Amino acid sequence: MLVITGETMSEQKTIPTKYSLLESVLAQKGLPLKGIYTNRDAAEIFGVSVRTIQDRVRNGDLVSRNLPGHGRFLSEDLENFLRNSTRSQAAGTESAE
Repeated sequence: MLVITGETMSEQKTIPTKYSLLESVLAQKGLPLKGIYTNRDAAEIFGVSVRTIQDRVRNGDLVSRNLPGHGRFLSEDLENFLRNSTRSQAAGTESAE
């Protein structure tokens, strides 16, 4: 996702966003980018239960922080989770050569 600044065409520049994957997911779901997210926020973003988010934290897949209030994640944490969350090839299947 890119942000365009400037009032005239000659002044417009494209600036890459800092959290491109997270912002893309948020835009698809119509959710705003926030500074701090709760377990419930993360569950809504990823379309899973709060329990699944807690399991991902417990397994070390998702980094959780001790933030004020109920906040557990920064935008950076969710972006890193998205960057590192690729599916591996199913066990027992081999690629064709």
